[in-house]
Amino acid sequence: MVNGKHLATFLLGAAAGAAFLKYQTMDEKEKEELTGKFKQKAEEFKTEASAATDKMEEYFNELQAKGGDAMKDLMANAEEFMSTVFDQNKKEDTQDTQTA
Repeated sequence: MVNGKHLATFLLGAAAGAAFLKYQTMDEKEKEELTGKFKQKAEEFKTEASAATDKMEEYFNELQAKGGDAMKDLMANAEEFMSTVFDQNKKEDTQDTQTA
């Protein structure tokens, strides 16, 4: 049974074969020009990837800093809440023992 995956694989193979045939029929000058273009494109991609990596590192550092600040705020609020709850429980316990 032929599905989309098989068809895509066939088309990709056909395109690769056509590209190889085209490359084999080129003269040396055209091959050198094509190789130069590939090298230039590879260098552009490398530069873009490096820039994206730098931006990603800055982004994650910023997220880490913001997350740390948020946790500090939440922990301060949680500590205050817990102190209030436990102080109330202590007061209630002491009142219960005094009245008993």
